[in-house]
Amino acid sequence: MKGIEEMTPAQIVAELDKYIIGQEKAKKSVAIALRNRIRRSRLDDDIRDEVMPRNIIMIGPTGVGKTEIARRLAKLARAPFIKVEATKFTEVGYVGRDVESMVRDLLSSAISMVKQDMKSGVEDEAKKATEEQLLDLLLPGTGKRPSKPSVHPNKPGGVQLGTISISPQGIKASSTPPMEIQSQEIPQVEEKNQEEEDKRKESKEHLREVFRKKLHDGELEDRVIEVQVSKQSNPMVEIMAGGQMDGMGMDMGGMLSGIFGGGKKNRKVTVKQARELLLQENIERLIDSDNAIEEARELTQNMGIIFIDEIDKIAVRRGTGGGQDVSREGVQRDILPIVEGSTVNTRHGIIDTSHILFIAAGAFSMSKPSDLIPELQGRFPLRVELEDLDAEAFKSILTAPRNALTKQYQALMATEGVELEFDEESIIRLAEIAAEVNRSSENIGARRLYTIMELLLEELSFDACDRKGEKVQIDKAYVNQRLANVVEDKDLSRYIL
Repeated sequence: MKGIEEMTPAQIVAELDKYIIGQEKAKKSVAIALRNRIRRSRLDDDIRDEVMPRNIIMIGPTGVGKTEIARRLAKLARAPFIKVEATKFTEVGYVGRDVESMVRDLLSSAISMVKQDMKSGVEDEAKKATEEQLLDLLLPGTGKRPSKPSVHPNKPGGVQLGTISISPQGIKASSTPPMEIQSQEIPQVEEKNQEEEDKRKESKEHLREVFRKKLHDGELEDRVIEVQVSKQSNPMVEIMAGGQMDGMGMDMGGMLSGIFGGGKKNRKVTVKQARELLLQENIERLIDSDNAIEEARELTQNMGIIFIDEIDKIAVRRGTGGGQDVSREGVQRDILPIVEGSTVNTRHGIIDTSHILFIAAGAFSMSKPSDLIPELQGRFPLRVELEDLDAEAFKSILTAPRNALTKQYQALMATEGVELEFDEESIIRLAEIAAEVNRSSENIGARRLYTIMELLLEELSFDACDRKGEKVQIDKAYVNQRLANVVEDKDLSRYIL
């Protein structure tokens, strides 16, 4: 696959088609928005800052692909992405999360992403260091340490050796005449000591290599050793919620580490567990955190995507007022400066939101986009209506995408040694039942397929452990038999969500 910088909008849509069925208008809009970000990055500095992202509102019922389109777009662009729900935020001054927390969450996502990319550059070195640490723990004293004997001559040509006696009267030198080792005898002593040292060193190195091979062969994975690891720091505690200091926070783990015994602790774990713990610590040690944070800040400000779901729930219908409507409009006014472009204080520095792409989504069944405050409407110039899914769309969803439900269940059953096959008629029948249930009860879009498939394969999933080596063919008759009650009963919600 080409790099995102080389992909045209048509190629971006083609990539989205591998995972999402239909919704061509929405795919086209997000593909253009992504391509515009690449075009902006190629502009001269004097005009680049003037080009603002074209934020998008997606309108459509649940389960038609709104979130999936945004998530797949971010993954394709390798851009920081978070999904937030508008209903989780509260107006400044009320109890709850401040809207600026979405920007801080986006930065945290970007830092994790950048560190994951940097990990590949230091992983080999970290693995080598981890292996040496494991060998030190398994064979104490075999590590490479300088151990050269020293000689302190008392006078030229030799070393004077004597004894000291300690008595109640004090410390006195022994009357024994000192022994003198002539300089010509020292090389013989040193040579003998060096030979013994070389033998010990060779023996230790041989033992270390034997254990290294055992580590590589996995023979020591279950051996228990004691390892010293860093304590997990406590989550950052946000202070002064609702104010400008929200999110500057305090790392309580760092503040209290001195009081409660420092940042290390001993743990008894298996070699396998120790390898994972030590490897992560070595990777963290080798990664340049300052560079990672700086790169993440740039990535957040220029390529970040925030998906605001359920924005219709904070819209205020015209002609109503008071009560919750006041708070809903307050949340809109708090979101407005973030979408317009403002600076947000975080514990890693200031983030400018001017060029973050915002994608909002909602069903708008009880309200309209025009019920949002005019200023917020103006910051979402692109509106895309997503289509309801019919039986034909469900048929494609069951088979076409790379992550199609039928492929997922086939892979799950294969782990138990059961071969699962769906013929075309069974797929058509499943799609028809899903569409019929959506029409007769609440329309939950493609999510209906999850409940249909679970009910269809419930017995097989339960008995799969005892049916190893079998081949199970799912045909139209099997579908009708398993889902007969769903089709016949009028109150379908009793059987499926």
